[in-house]
Amino acid sequence: MTELAAVKAALRTQAVETPSWAYGNSGTRFKVFAQAGVPRDPFEKLDDAAKVHEFTGVAPTVALHIPWDRVDDYAALAAHAEDRGVRIGAVNSNTFQDDDYRLGSICHPDAAVRRKAVDHLLECVGIMDATGSRDLKLWFADGTNYPGQDDIRSRQDRLAEGLAEVYERLGEGQRMLLEYKLFEPAFYTTDVPDWGTAYAHCLKLGAKAQVVVDTGHHAPGTNIEFIVATLLREGKLGGFDFNSRFYADDDLMVGAADPFQLFRIMYEVVRGGGFSSDVAFMLDQCHNIEAKIPAIIRSVMNVQEATAKALLVDAGALAAAQAAGDVLEANAVLMDAYDTDVRPLLREVRAEMGLDPEPMKAYRACGWGEKVVAERVGGRQAGWGA
Repeated sequence: MTELAAVKAALRTQAVETPSWAYGNSGTRFKVFAQAGVPRDPFEKLDDAAKVHEFTGVAPTVALHIPWDRVDDYAALAAHAEDRGVRIGAVNSNTFQDDDYRLGSICHPDAAVRRKAVDHLLECVGIMDATGSRDLKLWFADGTNYPGQDDIRSRQDRLAEGLAEVYERLGEGQRMLLEYKLFEPAFYTTDVPDWGTAYAHCLKLGAKAQVVVDTGHHAPGTNIEFIVATLLREGKLGGFDFNSRFYADDDLMVGAADPFQLFRIMYEVVRGGGFSSDVAFMLDQCHNIEAKIPAIIRSVMNVQEATAKALLVDAGALAAAQAAGDVLEANAVLMDAYDTDVRPLLREVRAEMGLDPEPMKAYRACGWGEKVVAERVGGRQAGWGA
């Protein structure tokens, strides 16, 4: 197989998971902006997600968020996904939207609140059983605002205890993916603030626990690709939440703020074997002012372009330059790949997959957006908290 054929083959196997919540209404802390045609239930979210997969060919799974996507019959939801040509992906828990969690969830000083939080996580594992989901994705808003508010070490003990109980409930082939976030909503301490804390807990839990890297959850200037390389080396990179940020929050489209960073991350994924392993590539972003389905299609394409460039890095030339200590040549090898216009290559790959080479144009021409605006009248639109 030629080098270009190998790159094409790799791109055809790529899978980017889309999040159910990205199809609903969202906004800032000040306003949620409603859009016509937004799904009213998880079934309609899956319908929209299926359109993203139809036109990109690489978005076969959809992440759920509980309780936002709670239904009476999860087997029926999974069957609906299959009927639409997609599958249920990660199940995301929610321990941050209940009044009881004001001082934390599984790190809360009150044992009754911790019990409630852990029971919710166990509920999510049950939903994984019913839908065939592999991954339980955990993010905790737990933390403190003021020095002395709570004991830092005790909160880590509670976190470890809660995670251990949920870990033991996981079935064969299921994983726990632990996400970290530098801050927000806690301002003094966050209980899972960085990759080191997440890694330490996952290491103690065992092989089924792995770390999620959210590309928007780091301090300015953080070398995210170093974190990715390290976690891959240790066999503890479970997945990504792809998005972008400019200052602090993380809900902008992946590749929007710093496409070069996304390329550098994907190079380390390719270099470390993560592209052909069980690393999950997920979007975690909201679309507040732009049309949702086209924005998700564009996001998937952004990941594809960064991946294609990473696959085009001349590994032999790079290794030779590095071994020779040729600093400028080594950098030039990476930059040559990054500066390559991979859009023609990706159009070829799509055509070979039987897809329209231009997903955005094809979606706009299909009439789905106009169809759902006309049909989804009445009921309650899905959004944050629904």
